[in-house]
Amino acid sequence: MARQKKFDYFEAYGQLTALAVEMSDLMIETFKSYTTAEALPPVLKMLHELEHKGDMLNHAIFENVATDFMPPIDREDIVELAHALDNILDDIESTMQHMYMYDVRTMPEQAIQFAEIIKKSSEGLNGAMDDFRHFKKSKDFRKHIVDVNSFEEEADQLYLEATRYLHVHDNEDPMHVLVWSRTYARMERCCDACEHVADLMATIILKNV
Repeated sequence: MARQKKFDYFEAYGQLTALAVEMSDLMIETFKSYTTAEALPPVLKMLHELEHKGDMLNHAIFENVATDFMPPIDREDIVELAHALDNILDDIESTMQHMYMYDVRTMPEQAIQFAEIIKKSSEGLNGAMDDFRHFKKSKDFRKHIVDVNSFEEEADQLYLEATRYLHVHDNEDPMHVLVWSRTYARMERCCDACEHVADLMATIILKNV
């Protein structure tokens, strides 16, 4: 009888970070060509399909780690990292869903800048994940982790400046201020989620050196 192929957790993680990049790409494309909230449903459908792929990957991770005799890293770390990666996909989808629910009618330049930071953060994680299984030999892994942390700091500064701009210079429409204050907060959370994954990966590596 042929021996069953061992589940590749690192490959699954890489697929999850690749989905984050794809979703952030879609966010940027949508923002740059934004017209009205009525045009968002097809985009939301595509995002949900990508997020669902992430859910299926997570289910596979959880099913395998429950029965794996000798996983490559601690079971708790495998599960926590999978949850953290899933949160990135959920946060990106949620941001776009709320724009539809809020009936967003304008697209500030700061929102496009935020989307670009989310994409850079996702790409940084994806690069780090490429080297995660061979981190001892990788020359770029730590750089990717540092980059993701730097992008989160960039997002924090943009959140501060964009929110202040709303209240000081773009405050004629109270609903505009309310909607974009909430949307910026959700976009900042996407960057926080990416940083959390980077920190988890760094911690896991320290435990396995």
